[in-house]
Amino acid sequence: MMAVAEKAPAKVDVKAAEASPMRRYLPLLGVALIVLYCLAPFYWMVVSALRRPSDQFDNSIIPTTWSLDNVRDVFKSGTGFGRGLLNSLLVAGTVTILTLIIGLVAAYTLARLDFKFKNFVLAIIITTSMFPGISLVIPLKKLFVDIGWINTYQAMIVPSLSFALPLAVWTLTTFFRQMPRELEQAAMVDGCTPAQAFRKVILPLAAPGVFTTAIITFIAAWNEFLIALSMVNRKEIQTANVVISQFTGTSGRDQPFGSQMAAGVVVTIPLVIAVLIFQRRIVAGLTAGGVK
Repeated sequence: MMAVAEKAPAKVDVKAAEASPMRRYLPLLGVALIVLYCLAPFYWMVVSALRRPSDQFDNSIIPTTWSLDNVRDVFKSGTGFGRGLLNSLLVAGTVTILTLIIGLVAAYTLARLDFKFKNFVLAIIITTSMFPGISLVIPLKKLFVDIGWINTYQAMIVPSLSFALPLAVWTLTTFFRQMPRELEQAAMVDGCTPAQAFRKVILPLAAPGVFTTAIITFIAAWNEFLIALSMVNRKEIQTANVVISQFTGTSGRDQPFGSQMAAGVVVTIPLVIAVLIFQRRIVAGLTAGGVK
């Protein structure tokens, strides 16, 4: 009778077993810390907005008494905040639309046409976005004074457009370069003109990049403060960010901390809604071309 050989117990890698929980939870801990770091200021802004005006310097994590007085104060007549929101929407929306129109044409041209110094042109375009905005305020203000643009909407739109266009052209050029030329050629064989091929074939395929560019441009234009503060001093056309910086307290000398936090929450809400609605398209746009 043959003896049955006993199976040797499988060796367990003790170090691997000990390290696996850490490897599993360490990335989650890192993500949680990043999320906490990013959301903590916004949480504190919301909490400060919901305190009573008499408790505006209370440092408790949760308000002892909840109140909407700060929110109501923001929209009182005379603050100009409601008109500032409309002005911000007008400026940011106009900048976004013009950026997409000009950027799409320029990016498609740079992606499809071959001409000398094309890479140099792209380098110049991206280089122009590296200039700090504060270094351009004085020359722009002198120019706008000479041509009579001070206290006008275009004094805010044109500088924001010049800051947004380089990044938009660079991003969209990358998307168009990834698309094979055979797409337009096949469309033109079927009877489309070059413009129709671009509109009916290329543009729908570039939708993730277009949405990403639009959202980034809108957020940048919506948050713009320095140009709007420098070029406009008429309250009727000031943007919401400038109006918030000019809030005064009850006596005109105290700091309206709670009202400013409430206004900050109101200004942030449209951006949060836009990102939540288009988050899938934004992620698709940012990751497009990462895998071939």
